[in-house]
Amino acid sequence: MMQRWAVVVSLLLGVSGCGARSGIPSPGPQNGALPAPGAQPARARVEGPRISVVAGSFKPTLFYGPWQCNQRWMAYCERQCAAEGYTLKGCMWLADLKLDWEGRLYGAGGRYAITHCCCDYPVLSKDATQAARERWENIRESFREGWSKKFGNWPLERGKSWPGHHIRDLKHGGDPVDPNNIVPMPPTIHDVLNKEYPRCYDGGPPWNTAGPDLPYADY
Repeated sequence: MMQRWAVVVSLLLGVSGCGARSGIPSPGPQNGALPAPGAQPARARVEGPRISVVAGSFKPTLFYGPWQCNQRWMAYCERQCAAEGYTLKGCMWLADLKLDWEGRLYGAGGRYAITHCCCDYPVLSKDATQAARERWENIRESFREGWSKKFGNWPLERGKSWPGHHIRDLKHGGDPVDPNNIVPMPPTIHDVLNKEYPRCYDGGPPWNTAGPDLPYADY
């Protein structure tokens, strides 16, 4: 169980570190969000232990998509793409972190979206993409070891390590070794993302339109 909780801990640190590079939009928590009518359970759910911090404690739960971005994250991605000189083609809501807070600070806790903005980034050549992949493969084991020292053992499924998912993919210029661009991802969901990323970059449905404010149910 501690291996699964480690995923949540690393994302919590990303929340405190802020926005664009980690894939967590800087506007912050979606307090009070309710599931849309007909919302389905998340594809995967990871619950963490209650963690004590200054002035209280929180219990984190990580819900995995992917889902369509809601209007808030779609607008966020439009701004992010424009700031870099690009146009938004689509937006993917990869996962959602819910923090149940107990303590003295009013308004703490809430929800934090982990999103990917599919801007019309230029596609790297095959050689450049392969070189980026080799950079990741060269440091993958040491990266997992370093991550494990900070957050607990790298997650496993049936004795096999979870993939390290690059939020901004290597083909479109994602940094292969930036810790803020790498998230441990359940293998089945990683397979889904690999299939859906090209559709998002092509501006195809459903990623080119906004979805409900909260598309999954908390169960």
